[in-house]
Amino acid sequence: MDEHTMSMNTHPVGGQGLVTSVEGLGTMGMTAMYGTPDVAEAVATVHRAIELGVSMFDTADMYGPFSGEELLGRAVSAHRDQVIVATKGGGLTLDETGGIVGGPNGRPDYLRRSVEGSLRRLGTDHIDLYYLHRVDPTVPVEESFGALGELVAEGKVRYLGISEASAESIRAAHAAAPLSAVQTEYSLFTRTVESNGVLDVVRELGIGFVAYSPLGRGILTGGLRSVEELPEHDFRRTAPRFAGENLRNNLRLVDRIRTIADNRDVTPGRLALAWVLAQGVTAIPGTKRRVYLEDNVAAADLVLDAETLAALDEAVPADAVAGERYTPVAMSTIQE
Repeated sequence: MDEHTMSMNTHPVGGQGLVTSVEGLGTMGMTAMYGTPDVAEAVATVHRAIELGVSMFDTADMYGPFSGEELLGRAVSAHRDQVIVATKGGGLTLDETGGIVGGPNGRPDYLRRSVEGSLRRLGTDHIDLYYLHRVDPTVPVEESFGALGELVAEGKVRYLGISEASAESIRAAHAAAPLSAVQTEYSLFTRTVESNGVLDVVRELGIGFVAYSPLGRGILTGGLRSVEELPEHDFRRTAPRFAGENLRNNLRLVDRIRTIADNRDVTPGRLALAWVLAQGVTAIPGTKRRVYLEDNVAAADLVLDAETLAALDEAVPADAVAGERYTPVAMSTIQE
């Protein structure tokens, strides 16, 4: 891939005016969850993504906590008018130091404080896309989005989204304040949104869909064969899908993908990511290294024919993956 600035296809995300590159960059792993951070390489990865035409950059206040937003803010400061900064709040209750003091929090006063904190850490006067990270079961979602709608009216947030929400919650949130995006895990290994009504409702309401972990937290690249290869503090060491017999089952599915990829002379990861993009959604694969970014971006130019799509569907049936995607505690905060 050449070293000059490139372009990537863009598309509207939702019906409120948001337009982004078809592929964004998830930045969680730059400061959290995947071992020791390398800040210099992370910033270089963001800069390279901008050169390659990526315009959406996704973070959250709980990444770090707080350090993820701080890093992204610094990395895009000289390119602020070129990028869509997306962040999330309400996934956990955080105190002013970033200490975790509770679970999901959708209270209007808390969300307002969260947005103000995110603005400071990102070093910007507005957030392009702000998601409610998790639905708070103790607060009607209409109340949460009533408050977020006020922040849009004040110009502190441009567009709104919701993450890991049920079809019912999406519908209620959208009625309170128009949503531009729903962000949920979606990949060849996680296809719940196809059967639980989420994809149906976003298409009905004209809301964009943003797929996180489109590479199954790296397993779909084909490069991971054992959790022993992972850094000591990598959260995948305790993730059910990466444990014991579950992992052995899932690697057999990855090997089927590899066979299809080899027949088409592409990497398994590029093929798996192209499958997500072929569903007409925005994908935000996460990486903290430029070498992986290059392969991810190349997937945006890979057009899959009907035969390849059918082969992938046959190789990885929707119910074939073993193990939940998170621990029971984390799964309890997700609406499926």
